[in-house]
Amino acid sequence: MSLSDPVVITNSISGAIANRDQCPAIPYTPEEYAAEARRVVDEGAAMIHIHARTPDGVPSYEIEDFRTITEAINAEVDDVIINYSTGAIGVSMEKRIAYLRELRPDVAALNMSSMNYAKYSRKRKDFVFNAVFENSFDTIIEFLTVFNELGIKAEHECFDTGHVANLDPLIDMGILEAPLQISCVMGVTGGIRPNARNLAHMADQVPGGPDGPNNWGVIGISRDQWMLVAAALTLGGNVRVGLEDNLYLPSGKMARSNGELVAKARQMTEDIGRRAATVAEARELLGIPKRDADVSRREMLAHPIEASEASA
Repeated sequence: MSLSDPVVITNSISGAIANRDQCPAIPYTPEEYAAEARRVVDEGAAMIHIHARTPDGVPSYEIEDFRTITEAINAEVDDVIINYSTGAIGVSMEKRIAYLRELRPDVAALNMSSMNYAKYSRKRKDFVFNAVFENSFDTIIEFLTVFNELGIKAEHECFDTGHVANLDPLIDMGILEAPLQISCVMGVTGGIRPNARNLAHMADQVPGGPDGPNNWGVIGISRDQWMLVAAALTLGGNVRVGLEDNLYLPSGKMARSNGELVAKARQMTEDIGRRAATVAEARELLGIPKRDADVSRREMLAHPIEASEASA
């Protein structure tokens, strides 16, 4: 990737940790997800990363919650790349694979190594949460086998430089092919420290180099996000912003919507002479097939196997 490339802006629309007590703008219901999707697409987002919730805000890994949220988004916007989370602690592989098989998103996020995963409070002198995040090679290969079978593109979430190196054996095995989509996740306790030098180092580790055939970007957690967005844009990378990752604008004001966060990312993109990629451009850059005009997204969600056969 280079500074001449358009920027794929991803929106992390609603995570699994923060709630409305912390930020009233976090969407819970399918209708709220759809309204946020309209805002972010209008502001320049090409991809939406989804953690499902029940309508009362409880994180969900159920097929029907992913379905109703995705249907609502696709009814509201003409086209956007749909990206499902697969990361979880204490949720079975079978459950996480079930919604992929049933709904077949364009992209699914894939965590690239096991790690300590925590949030630490200096004020409390204690951890807000603290867990071990299991993502062994066996787990990664099981997911990738399903992705390849279903035609789902992986987004490789790398929380440290060694996680990027974990791509090498998978490429050598023929499980992965370019163009890859690699996200450098920075700011999680247990992962790499969030600063521009570390981001440049991670980008240099991307297979083929930062200007090679693969795509890379940054996911900045909490208020370090904007410094990391600026660094990624300057280095030629893509960016992700949204209420899963960070609740605040650079001014310190709490965001009133995901749209405000995406609008700021787009402004920063334009300020350095780049521009936000359209959805069609993002699909081409990331190697994601265009949707078949003869098969509606609603049909794909309701009857994925039959719709796939009809479009073959």
